[in-house]
Amino acid sequence: MSAERLSLPSFRNLSALLMMAFVLPLLAGCGYNTIPTAEENARAAWSEVLNQYQRRADLIPNLVETVKGYASHEKETLDAVVQARAKATQITVTPDTLKDPEAFKKFQDSQAGLTSALSRLIAVSENYPDLKANQNFLALQAQLEGTENRIAVARRDYIQAVRDYNLTLKTFPSVLWATFWFRGNQPFANFTVEEDKLQVPKVNFGTKQGG
Repeated sequence: MSAERLSLPSFRNLSALLMMAFVLPLLAGCGYNTIPTAEENARAAWSEVLNQYQRRADLIPNLVETVKGYASHEKETLDAVVQARAKATQITVTPDTLKDPEAFKKFQDSQAGLTSALSRLIAVSENYPDLKANQNFLALQAQLEGTENRIAVARRDYIQAVRDYNLTLKTFPSVLWATFWFRGNQPFANFTVEEDKLQVPKVNFGTKQGG
């Protein structure tokens, strides 16, 4: 009698394992992994966006100091860059930022403000030939140009990844998985600027100028 009682749970466990072994491949074949895969791709793309924005922020202190050495009286423009950088780097980014359109917009606006301030600094530096001939400045501007290009690419990739992920939550058949298995998944916020407007003004300080 006791032997039968002991064997019953074991039989049930075995049945459950067999059922899982049969069902899981079917779930995978039916696109069960579509939503988590798309979500992971979007989060990876977002990480790259953050990495490139951080790279830009790291370049700015040296850039500002170099410009200040040749154009110290451009205080308003220099201060604007410093303040815009401070505002951008003070924005707290968490995993929930992607699910919060308002928080995401604050992040986007702060980075747009920094882009605008940098553009004004770049325009001002055109008036200082000695600055444009400085080797440190030339190296910094090359790094900044490369970073701005990487930011544009990272944003473009994120925009596409989020579009793909958000579609999985509302299109058939993956919407079925969202309804029954991934109820906690929410659409991610996306950049509101069109892709063709992501290209910032080209940073190009030629050292050869007339006059």
